[in-house]
Amino acid sequence: MAASEAMWRPPRNCDVYWSEFRHCKSLWNRFHHYYAHGTSPSCQQWKEDFNMCKQWENHPDPETKEALQSSERKRVAEQRKCTPVWEMRREPPRDWHLPLNQDKPQDS
Repeated sequence: MAASEAMWRPPRNCDVYWSEFRHCKSLWNRFHHYYAHGTSPSCQQWKEDFNMCKQWENHPDPETKEALQSSERKRVAEQRKCTPVWEMRREPPRDWHLPLNQDKPQDS
């Protein structure tokens, strides 16, 4: 692949945007998103990205390229905002090798 050809390729295959849109619209994802966030998911951006990707493939245009890349950058920035729920351990607990105390009642 030539360097100039790579410059005009979308960041992802256009089928990926369509798959993400279909997944977003699925009943299972809508249920899960409503359960987790209390709202229905907004899938419009996946559809717009798919349309921009197809447009970029058919007619390489700097504005379309910038719009799609901007959408990708925004998506990555949103993912980085999420903080982990659990704190990662650096090492195992000191007593990890000891047998569990079966006589002690479990905290619930």
